[in-house]
Amino acid sequence: MQINNAILDTLSAQAKSSPRLRMNLDLRNSTDDHSQRMLNALEPGTVMPIHRHQNTSETVVVLRGKVKWLYYNDKGELTDTILVEAGGDICGLNVPMGQWHSLECLEPGSVILECKDGAWKALGEEDIL
Repeated sequence: MQINNAILDTLSAQAKSSPRLRMNLDLRNSTDDHSQRMLNALEPGTVMPIHRHQNTSETVVVLRGKVKWLYYNDKGELTDTILVEAGGDICGLNVPMGQWHSLECLEPGSVILECKDGAWKALGEEDIL
């Protein structure tokens, strides 16, 4: 599979029409592939709850657009913000395992590549602030 502008355009169009203002595309080879690799198209206004991943770090690369990455402490207090943008000084980052985080989409048509270890599992109540 090639990740090209046609795929990014289609995914962004789906995100724009989604009530959540985001849409992902699973990049795993099969359901037996226990990694997490996906494209995630985001639109301004999408709500990403403050959350953490207790069993994996998360690698994120912005392929198109711009997002503000937000880090929080255990009390839910904002501790850092990082501008991450395609072609920018910072185009990706690795979120440490257990780090509370969220993001704000700053440009229409933004698309990120997300990678995590292990099979997908819904976040539990203890992993959302």
